[in-house]
Amino acid sequence: MKSRCSWCNLNNPLYVSYHDNEWGILKVDDKYLFEMLLLESFQAGLSWECILNKRENFRLAYDNFDILKIVNYSNEDVTRLLNDKGIIRNRRKILASIHNASVFEQIVLEFGSFYNYISTFSDGNILYEVDRTSNWLSDKISIDLQRRGMKFVGSVIIYSFLQAIGVINSHERNCFMYREV
Repeated sequence: MKSRCSWCNLNNPLYVSYHDNEWGILKVDDKYLFEMLLLESFQAGLSWECILNKRENFRLAYDNFDILKIVNYSNEDVTRLLNDKGIIRNRRKILASIHNASVFEQIVLEFGSFYNYISTFSDGNILYEVDRTSNWLSDKISIDLQRRGMKFVGSVIIYSFLQAIGVINSHERNCFMYREV
């Protein structure tokens, strides 16, 4: 039996798979980064397990996280999302997700990829730290994203996003995924 981070609910196969195959592993694909940013923004005030359990519903509701479709969502799409019982039906978060898609797209156009944008803050380095909810990196990226107009991207959400995409590796010392510099 592999030892995992204490937060990983071993009774939830989705959570175990996410922990073992995604969380803390560097990912640079824009579609994946957008998916994680959107999902993390919906997590505000909720547990990640709740969001993870609804991930497939989010995929269906958000056109498989196709940013080109999402930036063109209409009021009818907002209504559709508000009525979708499979996702988090918070009007402010839904509106922010559509708006954030446009900002994300602009960042990709400016930097060539969203990972390139993140790398301007991290110098392409991976941080290894445990038991944090924010740091200097999440603070800087959060401030810049807010300056660019994104919503639901506070430092704690951005820190969680950076952990999800592997820019910050926070696996606990007793976890089989633990690494350090």
